[in-house]
Amino acid sequence: MQTDTSHDAQAASTIATIEQFHEAINGRDVDAVMAIMTEDCVFESTYPPPDGMRYEGQTAVRGAFEEFYRDSPAASFDIEEMFAGGDRATVRWLYHWTDQSGKDGYIRGVDVIRVRDGKVAESLAYVKG
Repeated sequence: MQTDTSHDAQAASTIATIEQFHEAINGRDVDAVMAIMTEDCVFESTYPPPDGMRYEGQTAVRGAFEEFYRDSPAASFDIEEMFAGGDRATVRWLYHWTDQSGKDGYIRGVDVIRVRDGKVAESLAYVKG
């Protein structure tokens, strides 16, 4: 049986890119987040329900992350599971926050991500509940 090592290498590269993306997001570093996204990137957030918002291109996606960090100063994400096939990956995550009254909260979700040339081209987020 032959193994497709090029596909395995691409999946490993996809995971490495997403790990960098995750670190930039949790580091609250908009410049680092945008540096790891393509010029024509697409980000679909989970808010407002039920469908969230779609942002296209560096300027719009940057604005979405800036607003998120401003509105959620104590937010963090934990990766619970990640797997990739070629240039696509699924990331199951746990999002933690503290609201303005000091109450902690969390929600689980999934991102469907596509990587192109070592950068995130598309990140589509979905939540439970």
